[in-house]
Amino acid sequence: MKRFAPLLSFALLVPQGAGSHPHIFVDTALKVIVSDAGQLQAVEITWAYDEFYSLLIFEDRGLDGDFDGALTSAELAGLQGFDMVWTEGFQGDTYLTRDGAALALGAPEHLSTEVAEGRITTRHRRVLAQPQAADGVMIKAYDPTYYTAYTLTGGLKVSGGCQGHVTPPDLDAAYTKVEELLYAMPADQAEAAYPEVGAAFADTVQLSCGA
Repeated sequence: MKRFAPLLSFALLVPQGAGSHPHIFVDTALKVIVSDAGQLQAVEITWAYDEFYSLLIFEDRGLDGDFDGALTSAELAGLQGFDMVWTEGFQGDTYLTRDGAALALGAPEHLSTEVAEGRITTRHRRVLAQPQAADGVMIKAYDPTYYTAYTLTGGLKVSGGCQGHVTPPDLDAAYTKVEELLYAMPADQAEAAYPEVGAAFADTVQLSCGA
């Protein structure tokens, strides 16, 4: 509900309540661009949206009138960059840190939008505001409110002779955190003020360079 308008219509169709998070499921892929000198320069991010959310986007934009899960060339052209219209303050659900300090990313650059088997897949690039030594950088893809669930199922590629190690989330600890935070607030506030637990459900990528 913070990225672009179609999320508003999506929220109206999903049963509300504390147990209804997340609403959108995104298979994610990362391509980390590191120079030969070991400087982290940019990250290319792929989002493959689930079939139901893709269908809602089609309906919202009047696409796929024959309901075959494919778009005409004209329809696909009109869909390009649809998820790059970000509201003010939206951080792009991709977070980089080094030694605990956040690394600033530039505005997104749309690279591609494709549709296959009823699912929308988009790809964009974020350039670091200031290149950093890649060794030790941590990358997480998540929505703080856990409205959208990102899972690093699409793969990880790292250039520049560096490697990336993926650590999956501790789901037991994450769900325990949710229960504790929800229990501490009035039930009628659970949806409107859903706790920011997305980071607890995120895969963690750690970059390492050299021997």
